[in-house]
Amino acid sequence: MMELYLDSADINEIREVFKLGFLNGLTTTPTFMHRHGITDIDGTIVELSKMVPVLQIESLGDNAEEIVAEAHRLLALGLDKKKTVFKIPASIEAAKACKMLRDEDIMVNIHLVYNLQQAYMAMAAGANYVCVLVGRMQDHGYDALQLIEDCVETVDHYGYDSKIMFSSVRHPEHVKNALHLGAQCCTIPWRVMKQMNTNNFTDVGTKEFISHTRQMTMKVKEALQQGVNPVITVDNTVNEAIVAMTKSGMGAVSIVDRKGEIAGIFTDGDLRRHLSEEGELMMTKKMSNFNLFEPISVDGDDLLVNATTIFKEKQVDNIIVLENRKPIGMLDIQDLVKLEVLD
Repeated sequence: MMELYLDSADINEIREVFKLGFLNGLTTTPTFMHRHGITDIDGTIVELSKMVPVLQIESLGDNAEEIVAEAHRLLALGLDKKKTVFKIPASIEAAKACKMLRDEDIMVNIHLVYNLQQAYMAMAAGANYVCVLVGRMQDHGYDALQLIEDCVETVDHYGYDSKIMFSSVRHPEHVKNALHLGAQCCTIPWRVMKQMNTNNFTDVGTKEFISHTRQMTMKVKEALQQGVNPVITVDNTVNEAIVAMTKSGMGAVSIVDRKGEIAGIFTDGDLRRHLSEEGELMMTKKMSNFNLFEPISVDGDDLLVNATTIFKEKQVDNIIVLENRKPIGMLDIQDLVKLEVLD
């Protein structure tokens, strides 16, 4: 198993990410804290220790004794040594401090490792983690991936207990590299972690599944805009039809007979066509003066797939939705676009 760590000092981000529930821990640095304007480092460390399964933090000093003393000071703040790993930049003093801390069963990560010799000294001193900053090494022209591979092979060949940590992750390809090379641990910024689950084919497939599920389970009446049902009677005029269309924001109105049953439809296309043919005099004509015909409609209890089929086959913008031959609403093609059922 390759352990997964978050690399961050953003409290809000950390709180949100660890809701995922499966991360092994958090790595952070004074540089990260400075970048986020943190001034109370000790207070932040204590807060973080209560938020994550394992916390990896710096223990700095000019010599081994100072490094060990700093680790003891931090533990005295209330940290649990079974859940705290002290990060120490690679050096001969770091190796000495590592051995001293490991003799007390305190966990250590020797980091800023730039060559196999440094890694070997860390392994020999009993470091729990040996951390290679891949992105930073590559920035300076070093073959960081080869170093990761060499470190993993050394651990496997000699049976060291150290875990090789792949850090300074800049992009998802780095995580793929870590997996291929057999690194035992990878610490990743949230920005990169989110990118790891992004793929256009997945997005397209998901949209298709959602679309097909909605079409086969959702009723037409459930897709209607609430309170939008533009209806006029056969005795209403074109002017009144325009008012009803304007109020509803739809490009058509349902026409009903004196029983309230569907008799036809009047659209903005009909308006333009009759104005062109008859002029403004047609504005006072009643709907009953036009040649009304049975409009394209769908039953409100039909599945949405029936409506999508009609839109595709008939190439219309609106479909009247009926219940017992009475209009209960008007389905606009844009309603289905918003539901991601049609493009």
